[in-house]
Amino acid sequence: MKVKNIMHKGTIWVGPDVPLKTVARKMRESDIGAIPIGENDKLIGMVTDRDICCRALGRGRDIDLMTARDVMTRPIVYCRSEEAVEKAVTSMRKARVRRLPVIDENYRLVGMLGLGDIAAKAPQKTANAALKALAAHHG
Repeated sequence: MKVKNIMHKGTIWVGPDVPLKTVARKMRESDIGAIPIGENDKLIGMVTDRDICCRALGRGRDIDLMTARDVMTRPIVYCRSEEAVEKAVTSMRKARVRRLPVIDENYRLVGMLGLGDIAAKAPQKTANAALKALAAHHG
């Protein structure tokens, strides 16, 4: 099964100089836990709800002065829409992430692949392996 068959389509992204409060608001309004960060038509990082909590609030920084660039994770780990879901799961396991931006053959952001997408839509064997691998560091 290919990533394009189970990914969440219609992903939003923001620039690195967007205020962190705006990023958090977009996450809340869209009910998502991560937003890719792009600059000059390239993905350069990712901001997750955990990044906001741990890198901004957890360090006592003034969130009113912060931007996406201040807390984003980089380098960005991604997968391609045409690759096998199993390969994407391997990338997720190695990077210890639960979400990957998905790019197409033109290097355009076309979606997001999350652990929930895999659990709900991938073959059961793949979903079970993904859940086990991505939850392993919690055991």
